[in-house]
Amino acid sequence: MERTVAGDLDDLNAFFAVARAGGFRDGARARGSSASGLSEAVRRLEARLGVRLLNRTTRSVVPTEAGRRLLERLGPALNEVEAALDAVNDFRGRPAGTLRLNVPVSAAVLVLPDIVPKFLAAYPEVRLEVIAEESFVDVIAAGCDAGIRYEERLEQDMIAVPIGPRVQRFAAAAAPDYLERRGRPTHPRELLDHACLSGRFASGAMPTWEFVRDGEVVKVDPAGPLLVSIGGATSLSVDAAIAGLGIVYLFEGWLRPHFDRGLLVPILEPWWEHFSGPFLYYPGRRLVPAPLRAFIDFIKVTASDASAPGRKSATVAAGGRRRGAATGPSTA
Repeated sequence: MERTVAGDLDDLNAFFAVARAGGFRDGARARGSSASGLSEAVRRLEARLGVRLLNRTTRSVVPTEAGRRLLERLGPALNEVEAALDAVNDFRGRPAGTLRLNVPVSAAVLVLPDIVPKFLAAYPEVRLEVIAEESFVDVIAAGCDAGIRYEERLEQDMIAVPIGPRVQRFAAAAAPDYLERRGRPTHPRELLDHACLSGRFASGAMPTWEFVRDGEVVKVDPAGPLLVSIGGATSLSVDAAIAGLGIVYLFEGWLRPHFDRGLLVPILEPWWEHFSGPFLYYPGRRLVPAPLRAFIDFIKVTASDASAPGRKSATVAAGGRRRGAATGPSTA
C-alpha cells in the first residue's frame, strides 16, 4: 500500500522514539502513544526498508547496525523537520502547538501551579503536557522540549532559565500531639531518638537529612516507621506526620499550608537549610519551538514582575548553600 510523506515521518518518529528510549513502553510514554502502535510503526518501517532496525528481547530493545546508522542520521534530520514546521508559527498571531515539560514532582506541586494557569490563559492555542518524575532524564530522548531541575544537575550544553522562587528551604515538622508525646528536639542530632518519616529515590538511595547553622553542618540518617518513594508517595509522609506518626523533612513550601492550619508545627527552624531555586532548561543546539519560546518569555516576565519594587527579592539568601539534589527534596 502506498505511503504518504506524513506516514513515513510518523514511522520514522516512532523508530526514533523507541531507539532513544530503549524500549517500546518508554518510547510510547515519551510520545504519548501506545506501545502497540509504536511496534506496528517500526514493523512497517522495517518491511518497507527490507532490513531489521531493532533487536528485540523480553528485556531490551537495541538498534541493529543498520538501526544505529539510521539513528545517527535521523536525529538531526527530524530536528530540522520540526524546526521547519515550527517556523510556520512565526506567521501566526499567537504561538500554537504542544509543549512537553519533564519536571520533578516538587516542581509540579510548588512551582508550576503559580505559572501554568496564567500561561495557558495567555496562550490558549498551546497544549501543555507535564511529565512528573524523579529520575534525571535526557529530556530530548524522553520526547520533551524542556525540563526543570536544580543547577547541580544541569548538563553543560543546556540553556538554563530561572523559574519559580529563587530561595527555598528544607523544613522539619511534626504534629502537635507527637511533640507532646515525644518532646521537641532542639538539635538535629536529637532526631536520632525520634520517629522520622523518610524517603528513598528510585535509584535506591536514601538521602540524609542535612541541617546548617552558623557554619555547622549536621547530617542525620533518619529512621522510623515509614519509608516512601520520593516524589510519587511524598504526600503520604506528610499525611503520616499530620496523623502524629513522626517527623517529616521536606520543602518548606510543601509544608507551609499545614503550618498555617496548625496541623504541623515547625521544628529546628534555625537549622533549616537554604538553597537556590530550580531552572527551566533546554538544549542550546537546536531552534526553540514557538510554544517553548512563549513559555520562556512568560516566566521571564513573571520573574521580573516578582522582583519589582514592593515585591520580595528573588536573590539567594545569605548563607545559602548549593545542594546536590537532582529533582527537589533530598528526602520525603
